[in-house]
Amino acid sequence: MIRRIAKIFGIWIALFCLTGAQPDFGPASGYGLGLVQRADAASRIKDIASLQAGRDNQLIGYGLVVGLQGTGDSLRNSPFTEQSLRAMLQNLGISTEGGSSRANNVAAVIVTANLPPFASLGSRIDVSASSLGDATSLRGGTLVMTSMSGADGQIYAVAQGSIVVSGISAAGDAASLQQGITTAGRLPGGGIIEREIPAKFKEVGGLVFQLRNPDFSTAVGMADVINAYAEARYGGSIAEALDSTTVAVRKPKTADLARLTAELEGLIVETDTPARVVINERTGTIVIGNDVRVSRVAVTHGTLTVQINETPTVVQPAPFSNGVTAIEPLTDITAGVDGGKVAIIDGPDLRTLVAGLNSIGVKPDGIIAILQGIKSAGALHAELVLQ
Repeated sequence: MIRRIAKIFGIWIALFCLTGAQPDFGPASGYGLGLVQRADAASRIKDIASLQAGRDNQLIGYGLVVGLQGTGDSLRNSPFTEQSLRAMLQNLGISTEGGSSRANNVAAVIVTANLPPFASLGSRIDVSASSLGDATSLRGGTLVMTSMSGADGQIYAVAQGSIVVSGISAAGDAASLQQGITTAGRLPGGGIIEREIPAKFKEVGGLVFQLRNPDFSTAVGMADVINAYAEARYGGSIAEALDSTTVAVRKPKTADLARLTAELEGLIVETDTPARVVINERTGTIVIGNDVRVSRVAVTHGTLTVQINETPTVVQPAPFSNGVTAIEPLTDITAGVDGGKVAIIDGPDLRTLVAGLNSIGVKPDGIIAILQGIKSAGALHAELVLQ
């Protein structure tokens, strides 16, 4: 009787995990992380983790882009382009001995792509092409058949087609305009897979999930949710958190690995992240995490402003004298301090912290300096990341 009640209770928990409902066991229930979900921090496993066996592989190749409107490589400054052009023509049965080419509608490019996991023979992938020489634009060009190899030197794909360039460039005698990058482009679906990577997905004894944002709390919660589902579905625990990144899942004897993966990817897990403040001083970007806390501190921020005004005066010589017109410099320098307002910042939550920083009325560079000062004072309870 007790086993039957426990089994029914386990099925009830698994159904809540699958449907995304929020079972409420109360604040004193004592259940582990992952069973009680928060709506603002709940995510599917497929959104926070990836399969170790389902990784991408990078491909690279060298090729030529033809059909450019005088924006290709200058063969004098890019000798490898001329050598590649001669080799390509010879492979096509055209002799180029004793002649020199001055074509400026050809450009040498490096071609890159990502080979997705479990890609089948003949499927298409997106390809990127970037200029290798001194070409000014790849707009309107066509990539000639280019083989793409992996880290092992084997050819896995072949790319060819028209290049799509998003940037524009225009120049005149006295002005020029450039928006975006014109020396790099993409070939949507321009690569064809010619060799498959050997995949033994169903031959392994289990699954290994890797968290995109490593965290011990998230890894343990993910293992708890999988085990709660497995108890109701297969009658036993199958998941174990190995570290802050890896969660290993054993394959039950009666389960199909592909179907098991599809079932586990839809489970809802409560994610957790460390308190962190990310600052980019170059762009003035500040990102404050939801769990950042600040102890009560008094902050004042003043900006020293120095203003220099140059008002030179023209001095004329006396009439009928041998003097010359001269310019007498006149410099006026003033200095002042803006701000100086004292504010008390107490951040028990993110909303209060942002309101306290905004009450000072300073620009992002000032807020960056304030956050660094609060961290030095030991009142910022978060990791400060400078980019």
